[in-house]
Amino acid sequence: MAKVITFGNFKGGTGKTTNSTMIAKELSDRGLKTLLIDMDPQGNATNLFLKTKNYIDNEVTIFSTTMMAAIKDENLSTAIITIKEDLDLMASSADFSLYPRFMEKISDYKERVHHFANLLAPLKEKYDYILIDIPPTISLITDSALYASDWCVIVMQTHERSLQGAEAFLKYIQDQVIDDFEAPTLDVLGILPVLLKNGAPVDVATLESAKEIFGEENIFQTTIRNMERLKRYDITGITDEDMHDKKVAKVYEDVTVEFLVRLEG
Repeated sequence: MAKVITFGNFKGGTGKTTNSTMIAKELSDRGLKTLLIDMDPQGNATNLFLKTKNYIDNEVTIFSTTMMAAIKDENLSTAIITIKEDLDLMASSADFSLYPRFMEKISDYKERVHHFANLLAPLKEKYDYILIDIPPTISLITDSALYASDWCVIVMQTHERSLQGAEAFLKYIQDQVIDDFEAPTLDVLGILPVLLKNGAPVDVATLESAKEIFGEENIFQTTIRNMERLKRYDITGITDEDMHDKKVAKVYEDVTVEFLVRLEG
């Protein structure tokens, strides 16, 4: 059965999409069958992976079934696109913003939260890991992803607002998702720090504050440094061409090793 991990923070722009997609790719490079679910209606992870597929296959991919359509049909597998060997994507688009309204047909909110996990259950037999990218909001989308997850990685940029967003996200998991929605397996895997500016005093101070708040053992030892090549991937897809790509790959090899060690716990 797949292990399901959501990447989150209540502050936008912290690197949730970048890190969920890069770790998903690294897991697949290790021969681990991986599915990335894009639950953000903006579809940034979808765009990144479709560009990556285009880079690999030199073909433009157009998907006919969005995740919202698959949910309506109660068959999530119809929204899955194979990006490369051992890496699949459940694609999102703007219509997924209608998900909360669509789910209003179920009167009990807790049952709405549980619904996506029920649809996801058949797919868990087909993968080693399922990673979920979510928007930075309190919504049925976030609640559904977290309830369906075994673990959550809180991605925290070294910025005061991101730190506050991480604190709020952790409290929400504990008070709302685990206690009120009765998530059966959810736990926090760790806080993944993303440097806003390499070596800047504010970044160092924020990281130290995070260690005091969350406990140093709960912070990933691998820190994601500011790398221009990561920004370029939003335009080109994930490439493998030169020393800059190899530098990025090495960072995500390290963070994925720690990710796997933490999962095995």
